[in-house]
Amino acid sequence: MSYVDGFLLAVPKDRIDDYKALARRAGEVWKDLGALAYVECTADDVPYGELTSFPRAVQAKDDEIVIFAWIVYRSREERDAIDAKVMQDPRLKGDESNMPFDGKRMIYGGFEAFVQL
Repeated sequence: MSYVDGFLLAVPKDRIDDYKALARRAGEVWKDLGALAYVECTADDVPYGELTSFPRAVQAKDDEIVIFAWIVYRSREERDAIDAKVMQDPRLKGDESNMPFDGKRMIYGGFEAFVQL
């Protein structure tokens, strides 16, 4: 059964093109280094809930769009090895102070798949 890293974040609408360029570059790196799949999605039907919701989870502002993303690996061990290589890859090095989103509001975690059809 596979292993999945999941991400939820908010990106200012005026920086979405910058974010998409970063996501494409990151996706190429992860795939080149062995990830099975790399997916980034912009919110389309995510209402602001009364108690919980995707926008609430990342404290999305009116001028931000929610991003839902995931990376699929063969196993947790393979994910750990790939991530170590990704963090050293020069294609993702740059000005971290100019990131197109607020990393403090990003939610992420690793998940072991138990159903995969």
